[in-house]
Order: sequence, then C-alpha cells, then structure tokens
Amino acid sequence: MHHMNEQAGQAAARVDKLLHNLLVVPESAEGKIVEAMRYSILGGGKRFRAFLCCASGNLFDVDPDHSARTAAAIECVHTYSLIHDDLPCMDDDDIRRGKPSLHRAYDEATAILAGDALLTLAFEILADEQTHPRKAVRLDLIAGLTKAAGAQGMVGGQVFDMLSPELELDSGGLTHLQQMKTGALIRFSVEAAAILGGANAEQRQSLVSYANDIGLAFQIADDLLDVEGDEAEVGKPLRTDETAGKANFVTLMGVDQARERVRLLAAQAKEHLAIFRNRANILLQSVDFVLDRKH
Repeated sequence: MHHMNEQAGQAAARVDKLLHNLLVVPESAEGKIVEAMRYSILGGGKRFRAFLCCASGNLFDVDPDHSARTAAAIECVHTYSLIHDDLPCMDDDDIRRGKPSLHRAYDEATAILAGDALLTLAFEILADEQTHPRKAVRLDLIAGLTKAAGAQGMVGGQVFDMLSPELELDSGGLTHLQQMKTGALIRFSVEAAAILGGANAEQRQSLVSYANDIGLAFQIADDLLDVEGDEAEVGKPLRTDETAGKANFVTLMGVDQARERVRLLAAQAKEHLAIFRNRANILLQSVDFVLDRKH
C-alpha cells in the first residue's frame, strides 16, 4: 500500500500543479469565476480518478505529461459534477471536502457558471497538442469523455438518481444507476490510459472490467461510509440518502451483505488485472484502498 500511496501522491501533485498553472486568475471581471473554479478543484479531494488514469498509463509506458493532462481533464469534469450535485436544486449539500460547498462560499449563479467553465476546460485540455501529438488520439479521448459525462453516463446517472425515490429500485437497478453516475467516469479514467497507450482489445477490456468492479465497490464503500463514517473525516454530510428517501446498497442489502459485496467485487477486480502480471501491482493495491477507505 505504501507504493500505491506514493504514486497516488505523485499523480495528485502533478495534476494539481497543472491545474494551478492553467487557472491563473486574471485581473478582470471574469477573475471571480476562475477564483471559484480554483476554490473547488484545488480544494482537496482524493484524486482517485487521476490516480487510476496515471497508474493505468504506466502499464503502457505512456508519457507522464500526457497522462497528467488527461487526468486533469477528468478531474475538471468530476469537480464540475460535485459543484452541481451540491446545488439546492440537486442534493442541496452545504459541505464538500470539509469546507462550504461552492454555492455557499460564493453564490448559486457563480457555482453553476464555475461548474460549466470546468466542464469546458476539460475539453480544452484534451484538444491541446500537449495532451498527445496525434489528433486521432485526442479525438478518441474527447469522444470517450463526452460519452462518460453525458446523458448515457454521469449526467444520465444523476437524473436516474433524482428519480430513484419514485422507482423502488432493486439491486440490479441500483447497480445500473451507479455504473452511470459514478462508474462511467471511473471507467473512462482507465480507458483513457488505454487510448493514450495504444492498448489492444484484450488489454482494454481487462481494464474496463477492472474499472466496472472497482467503481461499484467504491460506491458501495461510500454507502457504507454514509451509514458508519465520521462526518469530520468523510468531509461531507452523512445519511443524505436516507433523508432524501433514496435507496442505496446498504439500505437494500444491509451492512454485512454490502460489505461482502465489496469484498467480492474487489476480488473480481484483481482477477481482471492478471494479464498485466507484475506491471499491475499498483492498480492491485488500489483495490485494497477501496476496501479500507475511511473518507
């Protein structure tokens, strides 16, 4: 786990430095939006998706700068989704990453616009030749992130989540919801590395299967934290699903079965990495991180 933590820290530092340099606050009226963008995207977070992108890129000897830029684009989309999720018209959360949500620190209009700006910045990053010299690779990255973030992925999953109190979801329905809302961006994080590295079909499918399992395990672990976690350590309000009348894996399965499901998914995720042998050691450790996470 030590090596995984070290590589995760290096990936986070590289991505944070890149975002810091991209988000220079201008001395003009639009400076307020850039400040708000910085407040959210440079305000902490696990950078789990960025780590997955960079660690998966190492399987194919991808240029670390290419991985970092792609990871930064993914973090822009992820942070935009959190800003919008926290809005009163969505989940109405006042705390994010242990500090006031962006709409509380600034105002709702600024939060909406800052989220929009982060979403568009993601595609600006991917379109730049610094992300990869080949236009076809950049187009594949843009197409992949568009699908992961849109109506068939994260946004569709959020709509599904908002409707969920009326749908009486079973475990299969909830799995489908989370594969869209949370899983799509996690899945793209490893797919992007496969695109950058020119992975073959078997390698790409193995990574996608790994990401599907670890993404669902990550979400169930999050549901467990919502019931059992410490709010100060988690950095956001707990038991929000219960308050909103939404089902999650713990309310459907109970704590013990949910924890067992995480263990099963973790074991499957590791099996999918077998074709990479020792080169996947860091990704294998990331599975243990999901099993042991406290925030």
